Amino acid sequence: MDTPRNASAAVVGAGDFIGGAITRRFAAGGYAVLAGRRNGEKLAPLVAEIEAAGGRCSGHTLDARKEEAIIEFLAEAERAAPLEVCVFNIGANVNFPILDTTERVFRKVWEMACYSGFLAGREAARLMLPRGRGTIIFTGATASLRGGSGYAAFASAKFGLRAVAQSMARELGPKGIHVAHLVIDAGVDTAWVRERRRERGQDSFEADELVNPASIAETYWQLHLQPRDAWTHELDLRPHGEKW
Repeated sequence: MDTPRNASAAVVGAGDFIGGAITRRFAAGGYAVLAGRRNGEKLAPLVAEIEAAGGRCSGHTLDARKEEAIIEFLAEAERAAPLEVCVFNIGANVNFPILDTTERVFRKVWEMACYSGFLAGREAARLMLPRGRGTIIFTGATASLRGGSGYAAFASAKFGLRAVAQSMARELGPKGIHVAHLVIDAGVDTAWVRERRRERGQDSFEADELVNPASIAETYWQLHLQPRDAWTHELDLRPHGEKW
């Protein structure tokens, strides 16, 4: 673990894979990390792992679609130490034929993948702007750039999140806030992804064919460390063999 910093990082959507890896990386970098997800009790093993390694982390139950919940979550991070990093990492990836996409599905996916990103970004900016520094990172997907068959709900939400990120970057960059959007154009190396690929007839996997969540987290860390004269707003990540 790096020397503890007088700064906090908040991870909105600290799931088992990408979000968990981001939480580990920023904790290893010395930050006091607040991790939030819908079922906060599932964060207990991650928190214990980080604390056993000498890091600082607390896990919270968070419904990021609720304005008051996001406000309180980020305020808690600020109380721990000045908020320097906010990562929005909620996915909401679903596939439905357009005629089977109900109003509820479309609205819920938009709330999770776009609206909650707006709330998190706005509230993080509210805390960072008085100090004139900070990093806000949004996790995007292939669907951020193109809509696929069956992905009307997911792609429209991710398109919207990308637009929020672009607008925030143009507004907040000159004020010292680094806003970045990451397009994860890849299958993430999880048991679920491997099983889905096996169902499609793929029985073996080459080395580095799927992206390691820790590799994604390292990119987030390096983005945060970029000097202000060479900020990246958007980049895409994929394994060396991924078709695109």
